[in-house]
Amino acid sequence: MTSTAMPTAEQHGLVAHSDGAFVPVQTRSERFRSANVEDFAPVNGRELEWKLSPVAAFADLTGGELDGSRLPIETTDASGIAVSSIARDDARIGTAGTPEERASANAWSSFGEALLISITGEDEKVAAITRTGLGNEPRAAHTVVEIAPNSRGLVVLRGTGDARLSENVEILVGDGASLTVVSLQEWNDDAVHLSSHFARLGRDSFLKHIVVSLGGKVVRVNPSTHLAEQGADIEALGLYFADAGQHLEQHVYVHHDAPHTKSRVTYKGALQGAGARTVWIGDVLIGNAATGTDSYEQNRNLVLTDGTRADSVPNLEIETGDIEGAGHASATGRFDDEQLFYLMSRGIREDEARRLVVRGFLTEIVQKIGSPDLEQRLTAAIEAELQGS
Repeated sequence: MTSTAMPTAEQHGLVAHSDGAFVPVQTRSERFRSANVEDFAPVNGRELEWKLSPVAAFADLTGGELDGSRLPIETTDASGIAVSSIARDDARIGTAGTPEERASANAWSSFGEALLISITGEDEKVAAITRTGLGNEPRAAHTVVEIAPNSRGLVVLRGTGDARLSENVEILVGDGASLTVVSLQEWNDDAVHLSSHFARLGRDSFLKHIVVSLGGKVVRVNPSTHLAEQGADIEALGLYFADAGQHLEQHVYVHHDAPHTKSRVTYKGALQGAGARTVWIGDVLIGNAATGTDSYEQNRNLVLTDGTRADSVPNLEIETGDIEGAGHASATGRFDDEQLFYLMSRGIREDEARRLVVRGFLTEIVQKIGSPDLEQRLTAAIEAELQGS
């Protein structure tokens, strides 16, 4: 059993300084990857990927033993969507990506069987998979979402109740397919959830990936998308609402690795209450083969009370000059006084005016889900958060 505090120079082609220190990894694509937890050093909170996280709150998930047995799930039936289990040695596992940090690797090393969600057929279809009743013991899970070429579908992965869960989700989008995946965190107040999503997109395929984090004590969802084939298109959306003492975190990575690929990343969050904390890091890498790339990422945070903190870090790397366009934006601020004045001047009370502003700010994401029933339920959940403010 071995673990190292720093990847070796041979692993990454790093060059050591004369004093023995290593040159840090300069690009996202060079980060160390392994599905074996023992290849990662114990987490101390000073690492690049953990420095903004409350690592003490989930030390059992990064370094402890995890229960990798099947999770209790509830599913809705939909023609063209099949839910089953597959063995660890199934050829699809590991196709979309590999862990870049210890929590993800611990889950990968610990799971027994993977949950497979298969989508076929060109008609629109919706399926919801709910994980609930997971208890308070540390657990691991692995899910594979696979959509066949030229198929269409929407999958909701929902978490409720108690949980201490570290998981990996692989998303395989076939050529010409169109898929929406909604990751919905509605855990109980003390739940801890660490999740890494890996998506690989085929030629001329489209993925809409949506992260909605409302419940849980600590929730960290990190989606990575590999635009591996020409014409692949990703729309990555996120919505989060952090209350007092709640930590909600997202690390988004989009790798343009083929010609004429497109990405749009939009995450929006609101914070209220003492100790409410959000973290958003957005990495976009346009590789040297990704000519004709069209990319833009943005993060917006709305601060509702004092005592909150929102970290927002957009990063853009471009390795070719032959692109359609690329950019990023980040903003964190309070209410727009002019908007409040406009509403109050028309007879709306100040508390209701504030709720209207926040509702309008967040529902831009909700309205892009594409499922009226789910959109209505999330709108009601946002309203419940605002009523408690």
